[in-house]
Amino acid sequence: MYTSTADAITADQLGGFFVGWPHPPSPERHLDILHGSHAVELALDGDTVVGFATAISDGVLSAFIPLLEVLPEYQHRRIGTELVRRLLGRLDTFYMVDLCCDAGLEPFYRALGFQTLDRGMGIRRTHVGQ
Repeated sequence: MYTSTADAITADQLGGFFVGWPHPPSPERHLDILHGSHAVELALDGDTVVGFATAISDGVLSAFIPLLEVLPEYQHRRIGTELVRRLLGRLDTFYMVDLCCDAGLEPFYRALGFQTLDRGMGIRRTHVGQ
């Protein structure tokens, strides 16, 4: 099941995400992320959140997709694809929708209509995020 709101989600439903992150956010911080996002899409298996995608935006011209996560045991079932498609549907009036990803994920996002842009830069503070 998919939903476009985190209103009924609790921190107890958000375990197991951010695999491999040096300091993953706690389930409580994860819930804050969902509530603070411009748009969110969630995949549920019963009461368990098994995937989510978030967008932040100025509400007028641009949006950015910072997070797409699917629990490892639910990957390769097209859940991530559906989450991004649903999120893009909600962002279809924006001039630009950007994201950053590792090179190995470019084919996944390219299949969803994204293109590799000329440049992107960022800062990763691996000690922050708990």
